[in-house]
Amino acid sequence: MRAAVSGTVVLVLIGFGAAVVASIVTPGGERVTVGQSAAAGSPSGHGDRDETGDRGEGPGDDGGGEGAAGDGAGLAGAPAARAVFVHITGAVESPGVVELSEGARVIDVVARAGGAADDADLAAVNLAREIVDGEQIHIPRVGEHPPDAPAAGPGSSASGGGAGGTAAGGVVNINTAASAELETLPGVGPALAGRIIAWREQNGPFRSIDELLAVSGIGEKTLSGFRDRVGI
Repeated sequence: MRAAVSGTVVLVLIGFGAAVVASIVTPGGERVTVGQSAAAGSPSGHGDRDETGDRGEGPGDDGGGEGAAGDGAGLAGAPAARAVFVHITGAVESPGVVELSEGARVIDVVARAGGAADDADLAAVNLAREIVDGEQIHIPRVGEHPPDAPAAGPGSSASGGGAGGTAAGGVVNINTAASAELETLPGVGPALAGRIIAWREQNGPFRSIDELLAVSGIGEKTLSGFRDRVGI
């Protein structure tokens, strides 16, 4: 009987000692194998650290995806340029109606029409002028005179509306005339002709003959000297 009691006491003491050792070693975080319980606890600690590492990488991946999506949205919002149509005639390889983007110049129209012909008089045309939707541009040939057309009265359109800008009868279209044609008007020299062209390129076509008064160097007296010789 005493032997049984002694054995029981020994077992209890051993179990108590194991519990004390486990309670001392486990909080310290040392990798010490203490029975089966300590060995089983070690993988659990590694698993916690791995899981934390995985969670740390997740937000970074998500952030990269959001950045790529933002770039795509910016590209999709770019506005498309408005199309304009111009009728080009005269000394070009392929005269006719051409389509360009808003803001194109006369030189772009010539290029779209296949380029200028060998005998084109490009010096008579303002190649840098910004085009207007629906206009007609005529590229004259060397030595060519303006085509015959009825004389246009003040405030009316000159026939053809082309880059030549001068109709039969001496009426000059102030919206399309080149510098040389503007200089045929009384009181208009190269400098004033240049200011007229610069004004219409910056502000668009003249809407009336009186709008010429907005050009520096043109007053009532100068305008009255050639009013009956210009049109729009």
